[in-house]
Amino acid sequence: MIARMTDDDIAALTDMTALRAAIDALDRRLAAMLADRSRLIDRAARIKAQAGLPARIDWRVEEVAANARANAADAGLDPDLAEALWRRMMDHFIAQEARALGETDDC
Repeated sequence: MIARMTDDDIAALTDMTALRAAIDALDRRLAAMLADRSRLIDRAARIKAQAGLPARIDWRVEEVAANARANAADAGLDPDLAEALWRRMMDHFIAQEARALGETDDC
């Protein structure tokens, strides 16, 4: 698990240079985590191909969206923002899977 910044950590950022450096560092961590997620999606596509499953599985999309909302609420993030971000991300990754599975764009 990645350590979260505490309120004290954030309060210690007393100037914009330090604050921007912290944001940039967090953005690098987010990009690395998204790259990991992308590799997991590539693996999911290979497993789905073997199992004859489609890229988009609606019940799973809704489950992930609900998880995003719950995780956001637990973390103190706006659940509406989290759901919107996750749905956009899921659309991208489902398209990635669809390409790997040779599905058409109208999946």
